[in-house]
Amino acid sequence: MILNETQSAIVDAVRAFAQDRIRPFSLNFETAGAYPPELFQEIAALGLMGMTISEDLGGAGADYVSYALALMEIAAADGALSTIISIQNSLIVGSLARTGTEEQKARFLPDLIAGRMLGAFALTEADAGSDASAIRTRATRVDGGWRLNGAKQFITSGKIAGLTIVYAVTDPDAGKRGITGFLVPTDRQGYIVDKVEHKLGQAASDTCAIRFDDLFLEDDLRFGTEGGGYSLALSNLEVGRIGIAAQAIGMAQAALDIAVGYARDRMSMGKAIIEHQAVGFRLADLAAKLEAARQLVLHAASAKDAGLPCLKEASMAKLVASETAETVVSGAIQTLGGYGYLEEFGLAKIYRDVRVCQIYEGTSDIQRMVIARAL
Repeated sequence: MILNETQSAIVDAVRAFAQDRIRPFSLNFETAGAYPPELFQEIAALGLMGMTISEDLGGAGADYVSYALALMEIAAADGALSTIISIQNSLIVGSLARTGTEEQKARFLPDLIAGRMLGAFALTEADAGSDASAIRTRATRVDGGWRLNGAKQFITSGKIAGLTIVYAVTDPDAGKRGITGFLVPTDRQGYIVDKVEHKLGQAASDTCAIRFDDLFLEDDLRFGTEGGGYSLALSNLEVGRIGIAAQAIGMAQAALDIAVGYARDRMSMGKAIIEHQAVGFRLADLAAKLEAARQLVLHAASAKDAGLPCLKEASMAKLVASETAETVVSGAIQTLGGYGYLEEFGLAKIYRDVRVCQIYEGTSDIQRMVIARAL
């Protein structure tokens, strides 16, 4: 895909910011297990917290190709941060802009798009991951609203979010049609962070087990139609999977850049190791596979821009990009040999961060199921 002038400018601007303000501090963020809150407002100032949202709602009004490109650049600097930004754009701000009432948009969108508030998306439960229809969290109608009880698992930004979109069963006899979405301000009594998970990677992005203990919600915090929560939750799959695919590409590109730079500088037997066929061919294969995956991601994004159904394309992009990314990062580590295994060269962190791309927003197995159904 040949980028237009606007898309190229976005890449240049986001890359400059990410390499200056994010990448040098990535290990510090990981050690701290958090990001400074002001960083999110700096990111928002670039238009990255509501990229594809129309300007009349406060967004940047960018296309989905630009969104994917921006996520690649953020991920190349810090994988965990790109996860937060992806969820903020697709599952929170994008969902609110499409489905929220005018009152809900006015109440929450300004702070979310400005980076003053982060959002979390709470669908997954301990016994309901890929099978979203099996959730058990209940919302019971009471005078003036609802009472929410239950627990959610693997919730990104569950601790630091100001707003969590929660999906709960409102009619247990209606199956998938008995699930409803709710907008839950996290300062409400009954919103409890039971645990911040200790993970293999992406440590700076908190992942939490959340519990709701008789949490009261007014009627105006119901999100979408009663019973329409299941289809609403799944309606974000295209953009969400494009986002995860894009972040996988960004992390893999960062790893490949490190490997190529090292291979140019490292001398062995009188020449740079990239000139040795064993190393040069490995890097050539990795570069070709990564470029193919990148084009698949940009194709899915361009289909979304064209208003075409693209769940198959998004699933293909996520499947190929996430699995290719692990291959690329592993090959980059191999290129550096023992140095690739050391923290100071940066590949170890990327390797930790990239592995989850094959799991969240639909596992690779789920992507294959979606693609097979489309065939």
